Amino acid sequence: MENNRAIVLMGKTHGRLVHARRVSVIAEKLASILEPGCKLLDVGCGDGKLASMLQESVPGISLQGLEVLPREDCAIPCSKFDGTHLPFPDNSFDACLFVDVLHHTNDPLTVLRDACRVSRKFILIKDHLAENAFDHWTLRLMDWIGNRPHGVVLPYAYLSRGRWQNFYRRLGLTVVKTEDRIPLYPFPFSVLFGRNLHFIALLKK
Repeated sequence: MENNRAIVLMGKTHGRLVHARRVSVIAEKLASILEPGCKLLDVGCGDGKLASMLQESVPGISLQGLEVLPREDCAIPCSKFDGTHLPFPDNSFDACLFVDVLHHTNDPLTVLRDACRVSRKFILIKDHLAENAFDHWTLRLMDWIGNRPHGVVLPYAYLSRGRWQNFYRRLGLTVVKTEDRIPLYPFPFSVLFGRNLHFIALLKK
């Protein structure tokens, strides 16, 4: 019981100190990339707050969410899926968005391949880079603090830049834009949890 209380408290503290800033920063970065009027599938949309901010920032954008465990209070329309196969016909959306989702899957290549199927134009990814053991264990700590209180599956499947690029080549995706300077954390936390552990990539089919 005490352990459960500690986890709940940790989740609330993380929400106050990190979550709101993280969502705001990522939404700002993504809004500068997305085309006005695009039809977007947000895979692993969580509470939908990031997607709702995109609706406010990108004119005419249309959003549909997907979640393994949909939340009743999700801020956007959200459907349930099995974590691997996207339940939509081919070319249903202009783009598929994955924000810190693919490292929670056991087979990110399969998920990305299905995203290419349902997307007409783009795949947009925000995720992590792990080039060494220190990067990996730092990301594990971040993941555990941010997601353990919500019962999120944590396979800790972080990839190096080279492995991400290998996936892009195998799927025939072209990198249009990439960014790895994403100020998610205030100083001094940015020294450990910032670095070059995060990236955004816009990929064209």
